[in-house]
Amino acid sequence: MPKYAEIVLNKCFRLKNNEKFLIVTDSKLNHIAKIFYEQAKKINNNVTYVEIPIPKVHGTEPSEDIAKEMLKYDVELLITTKSLSHTNARMNASKNGARIVTMPGITEEILERTIDIDYDKLMEVHEKLADFIDNGKEVKIKTELGADFSFSIFGRKGFGRDSGLFTGKGTFGNLPTGEIFVAPVEGTAKGVFVVDASFGSIGKLKTPLKILVENGYAVKIEGGKAKELERLLDSVGKEARNIAEFGIGTNEQAKITGNILEDEKVIGTCHIALGNNAGFGGKVNVQLHLDGIIRNPTIFIDNKKIMDKGKLFK
Repeated sequence: MPKYAEIVLNKCFRLKNNEKFLIVTDSKLNHIAKIFYEQAKKINNNVTYVEIPIPKVHGTEPSEDIAKEMLKYDVELLITTKSLSHTNARMNASKNGARIVTMPGITEEILERTIDIDYDKLMEVHEKLADFIDNGKEVKIKTELGADFSFSIFGRKGFGRDSGLFTGKGTFGNLPTGEIFVAPVEGTAKGVFVVDASFGSIGKLKTPLKILVENGYAVKIEGGKAKELERLLDSVGKEARNIAEFGIGTNEQAKITGNILEDEKVIGTCHIALGNNAGFGGKVNVQLHLDGIIRNPTIFIDNKKIMDKGKLFK
C-alpha cells in the first residue's frame, strides 16, 4: 500500500477503529479513492464508498442524497474531479462535526511528492503567518509583472493552522497541505493582480492573465485565456467575480503543474481566488471558486513585508 495512504489516514486523520468513514469520489478518480478505501478497511470495518457524477465547475453542490449522507459520518475523504470544498454539503457536514479532507483533481504523482513532509515544521510557519493575518488590517501585493493590489482583512481570521492534521472535531482542509489563507473583506479589494502560473479550471498559463478589480469585484480580464475565464464567471453570475480568497503557499515539495490543488501550495507563490468564500469567514455563497496562482510576489501586511519576490520571512 502506498505510503501516502498510510500518512493521510494514520497521521493526518488519526482514523480510529470505531469511527464512521466516508469516501466520496467519481469515475475519473476512483482508482485513487480505492487505494484509500482498501487501506481504511485495515483500520476499521465501518467504511463507506460512493461515486458521484462529475459537474462542470468547482464548487457545484452534490445531490441532495449525497449531502444528507455526508451528515452521518465522523471522517470524510472527498476525492473528486471538481472541488466540493466550497459547497453547502461540505460546510454542513463540518458543522455537524465531521473531520473532512478534500482532494479535488488529485493525482498519485502529487500524493507521492507532497504528502510525506515535516508537518511539525510546517505548523511553525503557519502559526507565524496566521498570526500576521489575524492581527492585520490591510494586505498589499506587488509583482514585477505589474500587480498592484490591495484589500482589507480587518476582523478576518487566517485559516490553515491545522497544517494538514485534521484530528479535531469539525476540522476541514485539503491535502496536500501547505497554505495559509483568508477571505478579504467584501467590497474592499482594488487595483490589478497578474496571474502568471495557473488558474482554476483553466490550468497552466502560457501567458499571464491581468485582472482589474474595483470595489471587490473583477471587472476586466485581459490575457491569453481571458475569454475562457470570462465564460466560466458569466455562467454563474456577478458574485463569481467576488475577490474571495488570498492565500500564501508553504509546501516545499509542491511545484507548479497546472493542478491547482498542488499549485496553490507552492512555496514562493500566493493566490487570489474568485467566487465563494462562505466556508472560511466570508459572506459570498456561490457555486464557483477559482484560484489564480501568482509567482514571486512581494507581500505586505500593514506595511510589514512578509514576502519579498517569493522569498518568505525567516
